[in-house]
Amino acid sequence: MSLVKVTRKGQITIPKDIRNALGINEGDYVVVRVEGNRIIIEKPRLPEPGEPVGLDKYRELIKELEEMRSRWR
Repeated sequence: MSLVKVTRKGQITIPKDIRNALGINEGDYVVVRVEGNRIIIEKPRLPEPGEPVGLDKYRELIKELEEMRSRWR
């Protein structure tokens, strides 16, 4: 567990050991959501190259991307 400080702009820095453990690099996207009184930060799971993607999975990925974009506006 790590203790991080929230900046004036609401930003935090994910500690290096956690970024390394999850393979999170500069420029990567992460999914942020609330569960009860917890903030969950996850690396999104994208289909592996060559993995079949059905229409439902495609729609789910598009919806997730649209939600991310709407938060940036």
